[in-house]
Amino acid sequence: MRLVAEALTVARGGCPILDGVSLAVEEGGALAVVGPNGAGKSTLLRTLAGLLKPLSGSVRLEGDEEDAPVRERMHLLGHLDAVKAGLSVERNLAFARDVLGGEGDLAEALTRVGLGAIADLPGGALSAGQRRRLALARLIAAPRPVWLLDEPTAALDAAGQALLAALVAEHRGRGGMVIAATHAELGFEGGATLDLSRRARAAAPA
Repeated sequence: MRLVAEALTVARGGCPILDGVSLAVEEGGALAVVGPNGAGKSTLLRTLAGLLKPLSGSVRLEGDEEDAPVRERMHLLGHLDAVKAGLSVERNLAFARDVLGGEGDLAEALTRVGLGAIADLPGGALSAGQRRRLALARLIAAPRPVWLLDEPTAALDAAGQALLAALVAEHRGRGGMVIAATHAELGFEGGATLDLSRRARAAAPA
């Protein structure tokens, strides 16, 4: 598969945010989207995910054998971890998995991100780092070929960042694709970079 976005122009509140941005990510590839606050990093990810409609341009997933809309092949991990305080850790993950249409094993996903021992703990009792790990568990419980990660290292300590790197490497090893908006160095091996501070219009395939 190959994810391709061509000449995306997006406005928010009547103000242009992205102007003619193009990118391509090959199967197993990764793209880091960089730039200062307000450059349009989150807007780009939300547009790729189908949550925002561009004024012009297109997003397509070439070579996808699944008969499903492109947005259903994207997994957006945004700024907010979307944890319901009154539900247990496991129930939070079950809810997200069901909404996303996944079939992953909940216990396995929680163990993988280091939360297996606190599966019954209320979501409201989690630390910021644990909430982020729970968000990462959704990537496992409801697998999709394209991961769109918005500042994925936020609130993660060194061990959490190592976990994220391992999950990304495993996903790419299975042919998955990753696009991450970031201020931090993610160290994607062989990945490309799209710098929105220069309003870059294209990124080489990763």
